[in-house]
Amino acid sequence: MQKLLYIFFILLLSGCTMSSSFSRQLDDAQSLLGTNPQEAYEQLNALDISEIDDSSDMARWAMLYSEAMVANNLKAPSDTIINIALSYYNHHNLKDQLQRAKELRTLLDTDSKAGCDNLIAALYIQKEREYSLYRERLTRERYTFAGIIILILAISVIVWQRQRLKMQNLRAETLLAEASGLRSLLSVREADCSGLEEKVEKLFSKRFELIGKLCDTFYEAQGTKTERKAIAEQVKKEIESLKTDSGTMAEIEASVNECRNGILTKLKADMPSITEDDYQLMTLLSCGFSNRAISMLLGETIEVIYKRKSRLKSKLKSGGLKNEALYLSVF
Repeated sequence: MQKLLYIFFILLLSGCTMSSSFSRQLDDAQSLLGTNPQEAYEQLNALDISEIDDSSDMARWAMLYSEAMVANNLKAPSDTIINIALSYYNHHNLKDQLQRAKELRTLLDTDSKAGCDNLIAALYIQKEREYSLYRERLTRERYTFAGIIILILAISVIVWQRQRLKMQNLRAETLLAEASGLRSLLSVREADCSGLEEKVEKLFSKRFELIGKLCDTFYEAQGTKTERKAIAEQVKKEIESLKTDSGTMAEIEASVNECRNGILTKLKADMPSITEDDYQLMTLLSCGFSNRAISMLLGETIEVIYKRKSRLKSKLKSGGLKNEALYLSVF
């Protein structure tokens, strides 16, 4: 793409150089018109106008050529050359030059009635041909210029699209990396929860298996009231044993802290004045126990458990605690 731009600027620079050269030659011819119109005419004839690049230079040459013919009393076989100047000055609204071009055409038309010398006619026709070559060259240059512009635009679009695709790929890779990180985090958390469930399950499996069997027997047995009473007493005894076992509760706290990002340790640090009852309730909630299980373990009705949970949740929300989101996640 840079090579194309270099070529374009070189062509533009060379065109400007040639245009300035023609302008100087036209200045010389114009200065001769008043003193030596014959030499001015010869200089204007010597110019190869097919090589002119600037349309203003072409219009000026046409005007000077027509003035030189009038000054030398030469006859023009047609209006082709003066019409070049007329068209340009009319299009660019240059009134003074346009008026002078009209006067020259009138003079050329008047003089042309007497006939035209063959050599002058041949030179005139040669200039018409050179002008035709000039028009053809301009057309080719316009197409070439348009082609270069289209090519540059196409290359720019391709580069832009490649950059856009590159940025999209980078975004996609970033999103994939984030998704992979989130997946890993979820896996770790799932593993933590699984570890908590496994530890709690191992910790209470034997006791709850017994309690479950006794409860099933209690509700399903068709025996006497005495038998039912004995079963209920045994269930109650097991639950009381579980509640009063300080070693078991210590193991529960350690497991909860390990699997829930040190939730109980952080709670004591954030709320040093928390009551023992609220701390015990928070421990059981962190284990994921149901309201019925908590009711059974704390020896309170479900309604009381609901109220205690609600009060504890309000305390955690209104305390402005650092790890509030972690604490509320257990409710």
